[in-house]
Amino acid sequence: MKRLVIGILAHVDAGKTTLSESMLFLSGKIGKLGRVDNKDAYLDNYELERARGITIFSKQAIFEMGEIQITLLDTPGHVDFSAEMERTLQVLDYAILVISGADGVQGHTKTLWRLLDMYQIPVFLFVNKMDQNGTDKEKLIKEINYQLIDRCIEFEQVRTDGFYDQLAMCDEIMMEGYLETGKIEAVQIKKAVMERKVFPCFFGSALKLEGVEHFMQGIAKYALIPSYPDEFGAKIFKISRDEQGNRLTHMKLTGGRLKVKDVLKNSSWEEKVNQIRIYSGQKFEAVSEIEAGSVCAVTGLSQTRPGEALGIEEVSEAPVLEPVLSYRIILPEGCDPRVMIPKLHQIEEEEPELHIVWDEQLQEIQAQIMGEVQIEILQSLIQKRFGVIVAFDAGRIVYKETIVNGVEGVGHFEPLRHYAEVHLLLEPGEPGSGLQFGVECSEDILSKNWQRLILTHLEEKVHKGVLTGSAITDMKITLVSGRAHNKHTDGGDFREATYRAVRQGLKEAESIVLEPYYTFQMELPEKMVGRAMTDIEKMHGTCEISQTNGEIAVLMGNAPVVTMRNYQKEVVAYTKGRGRLFYSLKGYEPCHNSKEVIESIGYDSERDLENPTGSVFCTHGAGFLVAWGEVKDYMHVESYLQIKDDLSGETVQNLAPYTEKRSISLDEIDQIINNTFYANQGKKSVWKRSKTARESYYEPTTYVGSEKEFKEEYLLVDGYNIIHAWPELKALVDENMDGARMKLLDSLSNYQGIRKCQIIVVFDAYRVQGHFEEVIDYLNIHIVFTREAQTADQYIERFALGNQKRYNITVATSDGLEQLIIRGAGCSLLSARELKIEIEGANERLRQEYHEIQGRDRSYLIDALSPEAKQQMKGLVKKS
Repeated sequence: MKRLVIGILAHVDAGKTTLSESMLFLSGKIGKLGRVDNKDAYLDNYELERARGITIFSKQAIFEMGEIQITLLDTPGHVDFSAEMERTLQVLDYAILVISGADGVQGHTKTLWRLLDMYQIPVFLFVNKMDQNGTDKEKLIKEINYQLIDRCIEFEQVRTDGFYDQLAMCDEIMMEGYLETGKIEAVQIKKAVMERKVFPCFFGSALKLEGVEHFMQGIAKYALIPSYPDEFGAKIFKISRDEQGNRLTHMKLTGGRLKVKDVLKNSSWEEKVNQIRIYSGQKFEAVSEIEAGSVCAVTGLSQTRPGEALGIEEVSEAPVLEPVLSYRIILPEGCDPRVMIPKLHQIEEEEPELHIVWDEQLQEIQAQIMGEVQIEILQSLIQKRFGVIVAFDAGRIVYKETIVNGVEGVGHFEPLRHYAEVHLLLEPGEPGSGLQFGVECSEDILSKNWQRLILTHLEEKVHKGVLTGSAITDMKITLVSGRAHNKHTDGGDFREATYRAVRQGLKEAESIVLEPYYTFQMELPEKMVGRAMTDIEKMHGTCEISQTNGEIAVLMGNAPVVTMRNYQKEVVAYTKGRGRLFYSLKGYEPCHNSKEVIESIGYDSERDLENPTGSVFCTHGAGFLVAWGEVKDYMHVESYLQIKDDLSGETVQNLAPYTEKRSISLDEIDQIINNTFYANQGKKSVWKRSKTARESYYEPTTYVGSEKEFKEEYLLVDGYNIIHAWPELKALVDENMDGARMKLLDSLSNYQGIRKCQIIVVFDAYRVQGHFEEVIDYLNIHIVFTREAQTADQYIERFALGNQKRYNITVATSDGLEQLIIRGAGCSLLSARELKIEIEGANERLRQEYHEIQGRDRSYLIDALSPEAKQQMKGLVKKS
């Protein structure tokens, strides 16, 4: 039989479970259409799922569509359970992405789309709830193509010229076929869908069964059945337990066959399969054998983990989405935490988004989770399974740490009759890359078995940073050298040396604290946009207006989790229920208040006895401890970086991608601008060379002479921002805005005559309905009035990002949010105050030069006379 494994994904409340029910009903799998509202959905069978009306655990259903057996994997839609959903993605052949026709593309929908792209899963889209008033198919398809990808094509009207035209634009092969024959064959469309060149889009209402059957027919027609090798392979994506407490390992066979009593193994365990179950909803069928392409649950395996691979299959990548909140679990009186921890680890292995941590210093159990909805789920699971009622504290953010420069970390462990030395190269990685490990060490220096052991020790532990004790991330750690003793070295010695090498390197490197960020989409009345943007700025976030229709505006941006986590209630309150906020986890970025975080956590890396930073050496038959700062003076193996420096003659130093993104305060921005501005008056211009944020903040300012590189200079001025910042212009605003605007333009026009740079003054016109972008020349400068739904900030940001490599660009504004964006684009900044000083200074210099020229050029008759004649002239003057 032909088999397909299809996952169904959506933002919460998009109607994903309702669509699943409709597909099961139309296929004949169920005789009655269940509903989330009635708490009788076929797949939402856990009591808390039915109570809350959301999917919490991924489940499967099996049904037939003609000759194809479909395994439908229903995944959680709520952002708090994203890790469960992400594990499921790794076993899918195709995905169904459900979008609410009433809400359009929401924040979490875009997160799902990024994950589907990352795992390269072909996607069928179903736009649900099209029966609701106000839904517009053409508007929705445009939004989907704009927000997701421009290859989402409506498959409602197939075999039409317009349909073939759209398909042909997505792929060269289909274009050639269309030009030759005037149509495109189904086999070509199938291949294009599988290769993610085309994304079929269907519309309907799952609740009323409208468009669902056509959608199912589209999947059957345009999905390719995968082929599998004969050699055994399987990917594990979930661990669960049945009502009797039996441990179930959920897997998809990606090759060969699996039989009951087969022995499965990996590098660390070997166990026998006792039972093979094919689940559909709550019920299962026990089978003796299954083939590749099937999804099953097996009993008898006690050491499996989600993401593991068996046979020829490759290990899955760690989930991109991870816990960002940490809560202390408060146990009832008389409950021993050490007895409770093993029980909690049972739940942890079933829920990949849950991390249970025992803090030895605080003697408490901490749960790291995705969001607050999980607390209720966790409490319910603990009470139901173990009969213990637990509580949680207010919670805190899970921070991380990384480094911004490359260093060599060294560790030495040599108490009496033990010996190991490890040299590690610690380098900053790309944001979101996690920890990566590698080896650049010759086996002549350190044998292969010791190298493998060191890598194992690097991977087996969560290494703590030295600023807050948070886990390190976004870093590459490479084994570059080391030494063992033929007689006295054992495995434990390298564990100690490896841990100490990591910590010593972290102490020597420049570390920064990272915090989780949300990416958000906010819909609210247009008149409240100002309030929202002010709030976002106070939250240390960034945002922009993505669209507006005269009544409702849509803001999109990013903000720290710690400042935004409770903002949803506030939005509902001040918009009187008309505003909505959708957000999903973006990832980790430099902490906006790292100094406060470091002080509040109060971590002392020197007192963390479980994670020592120093090394142990031996002399005269006794071991002694050497502090991290002096360790390199005692090392037995020569420094890897020193050897590299000697060979290349250059210092090895790698700056992280985080360096240029580092968030600095506006006072620090002002300090940077003041230093570069006032130090370079006269012939050297503040705009002579545009600097990146890293150069401005970390390195001395240097200027490239015009003989090496000449770039045209541009000054972009945020018009209304400057008008409201200059007192003499602000005074004119209430009486006549046009007068204030003309006075600013005249000042800048005079300044352009002195500076000879291109000046663009940008004024907001985003509230003017139907207004197109308008560019006007005024004397020797340019004026821009932005189009509808585009602010001056957005225009300036777009210009700066698009042209900073071609021109030397300076932006004049006192808007803090805009300053951060422009700083990130690598352009220079002037505040409104500094622009005023610069213009006044230029005018004053012009006046001085004019007087000097006048003084030099003016000639008098007396200056041309001889000394005798001058004396006679003076005598005549006296007589008169």
